[in-house]
Amino acid sequence: METPIARTSRWRRLLPRKRGRWAAGLAALVVLAGAGTWTATADDGGPAVHRQDRMMRVDGVSIDTSYFTTGGTQRRPAVLIGHGFGGSKNDVRAQAEQLAGAGYAVLTWSARGFGKSGGEIALNAPDREVKDVSRLIDWLADRPEVELDAKDDPRVGVTGASYGGAVSLLAAGYDKRVDAIAPQITYWNLADALFPDGVFKKLWAGIFVTTGGGCQKFEKQLCDMYERVAVSGKPDAAARALLTERSPSAVADRIKVPALIVQGQSDSLFPLGQADAMAEAISGNGAPVAVDWIAGGHDGGDLETDRVRQRIGGWFDRYLKGDKGADTGPGFRVTRTGGIDSTDGAALTRGASSDTYPGLSSGEETIGLGRRTQTFRNPAGANPPAISAVPGVGGGLSQLSSLGVGLSIDFPGQYARFDSAPLDKSLRVTGSPTARVVVDAERGDAVLFGKVYDVSPDGKQQVLPSQLVAPFRIPQSQQGKGVQLTLPAIDHQFDAGHRLRLVLSATDLGYASPAEPTTYKVTTDGPLTVPTAPALKTAAATLPWWTWGLPAGAVVIAALLLLTARRRTATPAPDPALAGVPLQITGLSKKYAKSADRYAVKELSFQVEKGQVLGLLGPNGAGKTTTLRMLMGLITPDDGEIRVFGQAIRPGAPVLSRVGSFVEGAGFLPHLSGRANLELYWQATGRPAEDAYIGEALEIAGLGDALARAVRTYSQGMRQRLAIAQAMLGMPDLLILDEPTNGLDPPQIREMRDVMIRYAAGGRTVIVSSHLLSEVEQSCTHLVVMDRGRLVQAGPVAEITGSGDMLLVTSAQDITEPLVGKVAALPGIGSAVRTDDGRGLLVRLDGATSSELIAELVRLDMPVTGVGPHRRLEDAFLTLISGGSA
Repeated sequence: METPIARTSRWRRLLPRKRGRWAAGLAALVVLAGAGTWTATADDGGPAVHRQDRMMRVDGVSIDTSYFTTGGTQRRPAVLIGHGFGGSKNDVRAQAEQLAGAGYAVLTWSARGFGKSGGEIALNAPDREVKDVSRLIDWLADRPEVELDAKDDPRVGVTGASYGGAVSLLAAGYDKRVDAIAPQITYWNLADALFPDGVFKKLWAGIFVTTGGGCQKFEKQLCDMYERVAVSGKPDAAARALLTERSPSAVADRIKVPALIVQGQSDSLFPLGQADAMAEAISGNGAPVAVDWIAGGHDGGDLETDRVRQRIGGWFDRYLKGDKGADTGPGFRVTRTGGIDSTDGAALTRGASSDTYPGLSSGEETIGLGRRTQTFRNPAGANPPAISAVPGVGGGLSQLSSLGVGLSIDFPGQYARFDSAPLDKSLRVTGSPTARVVVDAERGDAVLFGKVYDVSPDGKQQVLPSQLVAPFRIPQSQQGKGVQLTLPAIDHQFDAGHRLRLVLSATDLGYASPAEPTTYKVTTDGPLTVPTAPALKTAAATLPWWTWGLPAGAVVIAALLLLTARRRTATPAPDPALAGVPLQITGLSKKYAKSADRYAVKELSFQVEKGQVLGLLGPNGAGKTTTLRMLMGLITPDDGEIRVFGQAIRPGAPVLSRVGSFVEGAGFLPHLSGRANLELYWQATGRPAEDAYIGEALEIAGLGDALARAVRTYSQGMRQRLAIAQAMLGMPDLLILDEPTNGLDPPQIREMRDVMIRYAAGGRTVIVSSHLLSEVEQSCTHLVVMDRGRLVQAGPVAEITGSGDMLLVTSAQDITEPLVGKVAALPGIGSAVRTDDGRGLLVRLDGATSSELIAELVRLDMPVTGVGPHRRLEDAFLTLISGGSA
């Protein structure tokens, strides 16, 4: 029986051969909306890169695309770049411009359900997102500047990270016209990634759905599947089948093109085993394969963006341009961390490489654990859970783990541990350790979480390499007999004198465990087997130890102090119900220093939703700035709670990476240029350069040629605009601006108002504190009014200002004076005054109702676009604070 996948595959294989038969219908299938928009960017003396934006339609769904070239009609290979889940084509613009400048025709697009594209998220379904890629290749085949291998067959490569990496693999499997791929930090089998060994990866799955905009944004059967598994806590066969059929593994035998596979070591979502499976399958098909393990991943850390882009460029030069002299790099490379750069705090890295990919079990050695039995409990409700990787935090933790700092938690009585003897020499483990154990459960399946720790000689410190853990479901049929456990793939140096510790825990924060309490019994049934990949050669260190030893020690001390502080004041657990809420403040209070009864903020509570521009108003001393500083984690409240996207705010809380702020001015280095200050600030965050969106921020700043001048030559207004651009670096989900218009002239104030409105329109949130009530009224959708530290009123602007008998009527055309006179003369109308822009009418009712007014306006042929209550914000504000000074 032919499966849906097989039918789709057959359709795709026939597509190039039969294109002529349905070419006349292609225009109806792929519609190019308008002529597109062209822009050009310079590349430090290189050729100007032109960008053409087009909206295409595939099977009735709008797909937003951008096409990058350096102009001219000279034939060149093409590259498609897919974006990560939850992102859009804008995320890959910098890489597209780089490749276009290197002589490629580059096409980017926003996948279905993301950016400005329409449709539902179908998780790279063959007949939807993958079919979209084939249609984009059709379009490239018609471009006069794109090199063709045959009629309707362009020379094309596909790359992308995460979601975009998976679609590059799928495109190669479903469309034979794809010539080379470079997938990054992605999955081979999504069912194995989210349901490893039949255990539900609940935390990542929830983040996955939330990042997509909520379950309602997904195809219905996907939403139903997620909700079913999330409620039961256990994946069923139908869920596994649904995700497997949309995974690259479903077309493993048809991916036969050169593949550069880049995978992250700091990645609990798509661990190294996913890359191992894809490398084995693709190389087994006879295609060239290279594997690169980078330092970062979905948990954070260094994504090595510049190096990876350079390597992808070399890969495409070799397999798309046919440049046999292009440097494609080694068959296998792994990034190793050692120390800290004292100049910028970044981890120092160097690569180890070999000519061929060794897999995850090369050069195995055995480490004795002894034979012993341990008994432990799975607690009721699986709480409290052990902690290993925490999405969004793990990258930082894994960097500390490379420096010998352990931050994982296992709770007493909930795990078994088995230690090796001290190592007589150092041991580098590269790959997946394995262990054989016998497991017995009091009832039902045993669900265990395995990890290998690096334990210091004194036993006081244990480090979990890359913060990785592997789940195992052992059904009753396998209990009481030896089972082989494959632990997370790592690259880690165990020093002489250290021990290896195998831990099997009953719980883990990231996964669903059985809620029913039970007892587990585990017995070791052999040694721990570790791979060493002996063919790997590590590059020589570029710096002596003392350039990083002292800073590394400081980091270790800081981490230990952080751990101590966390033990003293435990951070509340995330609230999943608030994961999509940008800000919730509950019962917030803060007293003035050296005062027992005077409050800067007292019992303040309000909530801010996505897409809102919220104005924070109040007279001097109302507590606005104190509230913002507590929100940023700069000061600690005396009472109450602040949650940003469900995460409790503490100084240095990881969720603050999603918050951009301009509070009480910004510090700039006066001798550096405006541009250099922004670049230096972003480098200090440790995040990838392409995530900065510096181009967008500089466009907002509007400083022109002044960006190249030293900041010490800037006026106050210019500094203010640069500070606002700095707050917007990275396009944070929550943007906080304290008096952003100080020092700006009227045109700049109007521009800033438009920027805030556009920023929030994309689904982000803006909180602005300002004394300019007229600007707040025009730019904000919601208000929070404070006085003497307390909440006076909160709600939509129209709700707060809208009262009394004054209505604002807006029109699609300019309102003439004769029409104003006719409205003023209507029965029950006290007065009618035209607004400054000529398209509004302030009407005071004197007996007439709003419905009667609308009927009369229609009779007078006035093209009405809106009618609503109108009261100036200034009047409402002064009324609310009872005449307080603003």
